[in-house]
Order: sequence, then C-alpha cells, then structure tokens
Amino acid sequence: MSVPFYDENLYILNMKNDAEAKGAQISFILERLNATNADSIPPSSVLKQLALAIDSGRKCKSMKDLLASTGGSSPIRERTSLSLVKSLVIRDKEGKFTSELGDDEKVFLLLHSLFDSEGNFLRRNVDSSLESLCLHRDIRAAPPKSFLVKLSEVIGSFKSLQKMALLWRKIVEELRRLWSEELYIPGIPLDEIPDLNCCLLYQQFEVINCCLSRKRRRILTTESLELVLSEESDLSKDVVTSRGISYAKVGTGELILRLGADCPAGNLTMLETGEPVYAPITQEGPLLTEDLIKETEELVLRTGSVGAGCSQLLSDMQAFKAANPGCILEDFVRWHSPPDWTGNEPGDESIEYPNGCHSSSARGQLSSRMLKEGNLWRELWETSKPVPAVKQAPLYDEDLAV
Repeated sequence: MSVPFYDENLYILNMKNDAEAKGAQISFILERLNATNADSIPPSSVLKQLALAIDSGRKCKSMKDLLASTGGSSPIRERTSLSLVKSLVIRDKEGKFTSELGDDEKVFLLLHSLFDSEGNFLRRNVDSSLESLCLHRDIRAAPPKSFLVKLSEVIGSFKSLQKMALLWRKIVEELRRLWSEELYIPGIPLDEIPDLNCCLLYQQFEVINCCLSRKRRRILTTESLELVLSEESDLSKDVVTSRGISYAKVGTGELILRLGADCPAGNLTMLETGEPVYAPITQEGPLLTEDLIKETEELVLRTGSVGAGCSQLLSDMQAFKAANPGCILEDFVRWHSPPDWTGNEPGDESIEYPNGCHSSSARGQLSSRMLKEGNLWRELWETSKPVPAVKQAPLYDEDLAV
C-alpha cells in the first residue's frame, strides 16, 4: 500500500526553483516592454489574453474569486494531516522564499515604468489623422496614449489569469498610494469630468484625478478666504478696499464684506441697492460615471426624489448671498436662471405680485412658475443663509467617491 510522503526540504527547494522561474518570466516581460518599437502595435497574444481575462472575470464576483478559480491548490491546504503549528511554520518559509509574481525588484521596476509621469514607457507614435477619427470613442475604449492602454498591454503580457489578477492587485495598491499622497495618475486628464464616450474604467480613473484637482482647489480657496477675513479684521475698510477686497453697500448704507465672490456678473446690478452683482464661487457638482448616472436615473424614476437638485440649488443660493450682501431672490434668478426673468419695456408700469409681494424695481418681473404659491425657489431662498461655498457642508465628498 502506498503511503503519502512529504519532505519539507524538498518542498522549499521546489519553491525556490519556482520563484526563480517567475523572476525570469517577469524579467523577460519587462525587457520586451521596454524594447517596444514606437511604430509597432501590441501583439495579438496580448489582446487574446485580455479577452480571456474579461470572459473569466464575468464569472467571478471579486478578485478573490478570480484568484481562487485560477490558482492551483495550495500545498499547505492539501496537507491536512500536518499539524496546525507545522503548517504555520511552512507558510512562513513559503512567504520568505517565494513571491507571487516573481522577483520583487523586477515587479517594482515594472510598476515604476508604468506609473512614470514622463510617459516614456510604451510610448507609441499615433497618426494624428487616426486620433481625429475618435475610434476609441466609437468602440467606447480609452484614448490610445492613455495610462489605461499601457496598463492593458502590461497585464495582457502575462500568460496566466492568476498572474494577471495578482498584478492588478499591485496596481490597485499603487493607485491607493498615489491617492494618499495626492499624486495624479499619469496619462489621465487632470481636471476633466468623466468622458462617457470612453470605457467605464477610464471614466473612474478620470474621477480620481479630478477629485485630486478639486481637493487642491478647495484648499487654495479656503486659504484665500481666511486671508481676506484676516486682513479685513486687522485693517480699516478704506485700506482693505484699496487692496482689492470687495465690499457691497446694503440698504442701510453699511459696507458689508463680499465672501466667496468670483467676478462681476456682466452688467447686472442688484435691484434694491444698485451694487454690482458678483458671480459666487459655487460648489462643484458630483462626478458621475455612466453606471452612477444610470443608478441616479433609476432612483429618480422609482422614488421621484429630487433631493440632490435641491441641495445644489440651496448651496448656490447661500454662496450668492455671501458674495452679494443686500441681494434679493430676483437678483439670484437673473443670474442663475435668466429665462425666469423678463425685463420690462420702457414705460411699463410696475407689475403687482400675488400674495401682496411687489417687485422692488420696475425693470422686470419673475416668470409665472416663480410666482406660483409654494414655489420651491422662494422657500429655499427664505431658509438659505449667506455662507460661502468653502464653508458649506460638501455636496460631493471626494474621499468617499474614490
């Protein structure tokens, strides 16, 4: 009768040999990718391997499932007769002598090349006439010179789905590091909303970079506001005004500091005070990829909820009030929704408003929907307070989004 035999030293030797083989494989891949001709196209084997990975990925709910389905059974898992302590000792030795992908140094070099901010790795010459055809948009892919295209070629160069999955895990770790250190993903636009004509993964990379840009912009805006408040409290209003800090005169004749004002809104002036209307710095809207847009549409259809729209409108009103002391709802409507304001012709008489409300100026009137009883805009305006955008609760949390 045959008896199962296990030699620990033989097992460790096999692990060493396997690690050397993996190291040689990743070295070959790294050398081949670094030697890529700029005028060539990725080999068909890469596309075939990516297609196999996509097909296998559809059958798995997570990367753990994919690794479990593609990886061989663990020697430790098979050795049920071994004691728990001995299994733990062997697992420790296994971790020391093997690397899941191969030579750790080679893996590091591969990742370093892929995330090179100069973009020299896998650089290919793309005919400008081909770029103008926007083929990647027609097939909902990624731009030919983007980080995602290079990433796809690197992952597709591995011959097993398990190694492809393991490399993707390393990529995710590197993406997390970039985010924590507030560094951009190379080869991805820095501050653009997701391009819905490209693939979903490319859209998600765009969201990451755009969120970083927004976080940096918010920091600068906050510092600028704090500087204005500091100078305003330390200096007299005459000196502060001469240094470019803007005030608005309200109906009582008092000068009130504008907070969060961006720039004059054309030739608009406030109806009650005659002061220039300034466009405020507002909170930026959510960054929605195609899957989130679909979820939002389904939520609205299912519940009839318009909460997100109300939150944005209330935020804009508060920012407008902070930038334009002494303003009224009509001023906000003229800036935010011009079609809801009709200017009076010369000689028109002042128009009466329902519920005893009258226009403060004979220069125009609100639209009929704005004048209806219980209008949402008027209700929100009455509850809103003058708060600049950077001091408001964020409508879109970049950290939660990523």
